[in-house]
Amino acid sequence: MPDLPTDPSPMATPARRVTLAPGLYFVATPIGAARDITLRALDILLSADLLVAEDTRTARRLMELHGIPLGDRPLVAYHDHNGPAQRPRLLAALAEGRTVAYVSEAGTPLVADPGYQLGRAAIEAGAPVFAAPGPSAALAALTVSGLPSDRFLFAGFPPSQAGARKRFLDGLADIEATVILYESPKRIHRLLDVLGETLGQARQIALCRELTKRFEEVIRGTVAELREAIEGRALKGEIVLVVGRGQSRQASADDMETALREALKTQRVKDAAAEVAEKLGLPRRLVYQAALKLEDNA
Repeated sequence: MPDLPTDPSPMATPARRVTLAPGLYFVATPIGAARDITLRALDILLSADLLVAEDTRTARRLMELHGIPLGDRPLVAYHDHNGPAQRPRLLAALAEGRTVAYVSEAGTPLVADPGYQLGRAAIEAGAPVFAAPGPSAALAALTVSGLPSDRFLFAGFPPSQAGARKRFLDGLADIEATVILYESPKRIHRLLDVLGETLGQARQIALCRELTKRFEEVIRGTVAELREAIEGRALKGEIVLVVGRGQSRQASADDMETALREALKTQRVKDAAAEVAEKLGLPRRLVYQAALKLEDNA
């Protein structure tokens, strides 16, 4: 939840009332500091015919703080529990050519947010869908992590059950990209334990907590170092874990031989070697020589 004042004093709003094209507007909102909102987001919140929010209380407070009057416009709650019931009403408004603005509780809509099904339904109905970009916990964490940002994967929340969580992390182990995870502070210690088992204690990670809020904290280091750093601490607030990229595993001689034996059942030596070399990322000459040896010994 964004770090909004408990008793916000309305400021003179810089928002302008604008004519919006009919459609659904996904509006990013602050993840912490209330002033981390774009002028275009304020314009849309001021001008839309109908406002939709994952948490209407947070949306009201944000609008009050920035001097955005709700007036007689509807403010509709839309979350995981009532989404199926609310979508027909919102799709009907879109079909009438109205402007509908959706805000998540904090951050960019559809990123670990219930708005995805609404967006899909609007697209399938032929309604225009627009994005008003802005704050994102995932991108903020990537920015301050110190880890490579040229290629990254947002993987969301790991499963809470132990077996599913381990399988989930096993699948991320060799990805050649920085991985971004969200996690509950109650489960972060367990997550680091499993990360050590699946990705190795030496994998570089950054734990980013309460980004843009008063008690913002970023801890960087290896999995082992972070486990030691937070040992005995009861962390609070929202956590983003940024995990350094993995390295693809070099295929072994046994892997190559197994693949070649299978390929040679149906292909000539040259073709089998070319296929296996491409599949395993090995030099063609090396694989061809191994294929010839297997053929001679057959």
